[in-house]
Amino acid sequence: MMPLKKCHEFFNPRRMNNAYSLGPLSLLVTLALNLTFAEDALIENPGNNGPLDFIRVSNDGKRFVYNESKKEFKIWGVNYDHDRQGRLLDEYWETEWETVVADFLEIKKLGANCIRVHLQYGKFMITPKEANPIALAKLAKLVQLAEKIGLYLDVTGLACYHKQNIPPWYDSLSEQSRWAAQAIFWESVAKVCAGSSAVFCYDLMNEPILTGNKPKVEWLSGELDGKFFTQRISLDLKGRSRDEVAEAWVQQLVTAIKKHDQEHLITVGVIPWIFVFGGGKPLFHGPRAGRHLDFTAVHFYPERGKLEKAVKALKAYELGKPLVIEEMFPLKCGIDEMMTFVNRSAEHADGWISFYWGQSAEEINQKATPTIGEAITAKWLDRFKAHGLETFQMPN
Repeated sequence: MMPLKKCHEFFNPRRMNNAYSLGPLSLLVTLALNLTFAEDALIENPGNNGPLDFIRVSNDGKRFVYNESKKEFKIWGVNYDHDRQGRLLDEYWETEWETVVADFLEIKKLGANCIRVHLQYGKFMITPKEANPIALAKLAKLVQLAEKIGLYLDVTGLACYHKQNIPPWYDSLSEQSRWAAQAIFWESVAKVCAGSSAVFCYDLMNEPILTGNKPKVEWLSGELDGKFFTQRISLDLKGRSRDEVAEAWVQQLVTAIKKHDQEHLITVGVIPWIFVFGGGKPLFHGPRAGRHLDFTAVHFYPERGKLEKAVKALKAYELGKPLVIEEMFPLKCGIDEMMTFVNRSAEHADGWISFYWGQSAEEINQKATPTIGEAITAKWLDRFKAHGLETFQMPN
């Protein structure tokens, strides 16, 4: 970890005046920003070469570019979804902010240029119509931290990974009311993030899924180590087509965001069912729902000995837009094979996002008896860093 220095808080009158004109919520968020503005003194040599530029989609719609220079931009980042104890970011950022700062600095040192953060619905909403101002203020502080260190944010929302954090009233809502509550979540988040060049994109939901012809009773699906990473957007199609439901949901949430933020990119990170099942067609990135999104985001975990299958499936998601592999890790294959997939996918992809779980390779290697999973993680982080520094010329 890098040493932290004490600093004094101060207010920025210009920001305060702007906040008063925007209402109580914006005032609270601005107060949080100004109370932490002097955090610059906490960050020593973060490797930031200057203010971040906004990231746009190129005029031909096929790649990312910097807004000012129009030079091509490639994502090389990590998911910062939970720490070494399995806790999600918004479960400890209130009491362990210094850990968040240290982790952001470590991620910067890894050669990454983007962090994907996952915001839990239950931590950000008090009622279906009222957002939690404390959580929003913390998000504002996180955005400012990213600006200072020089890291872009992939802001993924509506997470229900930990059931204990889901409000009882949320699952009892009808589909229409649930979507409306989700829209208010995104309106609230967009108000905070609008105007910041550190925000790369909004990801509406991690791995949304749709039911088939048979109605379901549970919104969540696919438990993994006590977490639910997939979520249904409807329990009953009621005669509608899957494309119809997917488009209606995407359009409602995109519209909510654009009420307050027309600048930042929007996507949905999906399971590549074409890869999983060996056929089919994209749903959320298909012609109907996909026309409301700025780029394609897919989650790939190549299997040992099936590299060609993974590359072939990835090609199916080349849809005339930038393509980001928003999750990847040598979970089902070796590290060499994972890097081969990264290199092979470079012809098709415009970004890659792996994982950082609060432990650097150095920390893991200092353990007397690291677990097999930790050992793999350490080796992968070393390879990830080397590839990023070599390929993307990130600052060390």
